[in-house]
Amino acid sequence: MTNRLDSFIEAYGERFAYSFDNDLILNWYPKRILDKVPASARVLELGVGHGYTTLRFARYFARTLVVDGSAAVIEKFRAEHPECTAEIVESYFESFETEERFDVIVMGFVLEHVVDPALVLRHFKRFLVPGGRCFVAVPNGESMHRRLGHSAGLLADMMALGQGDRELGHLRQYSKASLLDLLEKAGYHICAIEGIFLKPFTTAQLLQLDLSPAITDALCQLAIGYPELSCALLAEAEPHG
Repeated sequence: MTNRLDSFIEAYGERFAYSFDNDLILNWYPKRILDKVPASARVLELGVGHGYTTLRFARYFARTLVVDGSAAVIEKFRAEHPECTAEIVESYFESFETEERFDVIVMGFVLEHVVDPALVLRHFKRFLVPGGRCFVAVPNGESMHRRLGHSAGLLADMMALGQGDRELGHLRQYSKASLLDLLEKAGYHICAIEGIFLKPFTTAQLLQLDLSPAITDALCQLAIGYPELSCALLAEAEPHG
């Protein structure tokens, strides 16, 4: 499993074809979490990934613990950011254990990678304090640009994995309905759901437009109220039962 996880590390560099999307989305959604969570919170994050959120959370929150199953990803992050104060534990999500309890758990673009998302959601419920919350971000297979491609006859199946998905090791896409259904069946109450980045065209087309930061920021602002059409989804949930 570790070798499989390590094999996707090339997609976490600047040469990745969809780094534009990654930079935009991964710098946007942690700000939405920071707006809702006090700095005194103890945060458990699943996955180092590109490192954007880990750096931001470690600077802001009182305690940040990160779990990641890839030694290569952890090593890359530590080499690039030796000053980061987050504690990083190498472990598969499914087998991670701790006596510590957290105010917030962040699963940012994790569930599309794992074999059994419901198992991971149920497993990590145990690590939340009473009243604790879980933030889940996933790609949206029914986003505006995928709907457009489907209507134009360029994309036969909106939920099919693209080249970028395969390079990142994605196993599935989500829709708003399928994400809410997954969370509810795993024992969570949905507090809120919003969109991340309203993406009207393909990445290549957007790069040709050379959009200003003001426009890309506006596309992120607009996405909040249109999760069904957005490039990705951000759900806030709390355990019940």
